[in-house]
Amino acid sequence: MQPVPVPRPRSTPAPRRGHVCAWEFVVRPACVAEFERIYGSSGEWAALFRRAPGYQCSELHRDRTQPTRFLTLDFWDSREACDRFRRTHAEDYAALDARCEALTEREREIGRFEPVDLG
Repeated sequence: MQPVPVPRPRSTPAPRRGHVCAWEFVVRPACVAEFERIYGSSGEWAALFRRAPGYQCSELHRDRTQPTRFLTLDFWDSREACDRFRRTHAEDYAALDARCEALTEREREIGRFEPVDLG
């Protein structure tokens, strides 16, 4: 009899429905590895976000056709949880943001999104 394979847990939990903050970055070519380390799901930004109730997870996506272009998705329980984090941790957020400016050529907030319930 063959053993039944047991599914392995995901390293990053699947996001639940809630609030999503989306950012686009164009990274300096020499800084890609450092950017990925800092902005990845276990990087410094996610560590800062984890201090706040209501944070779910972050995802980092690379553009397939432009390897220095990235998208980050930060998942929160609600817009209020995200806004509360930004107020409560404003100083730490600003300090990390300032440190990371040298890594990018351009960054912009794409927007804040809520799920659409069509059911």
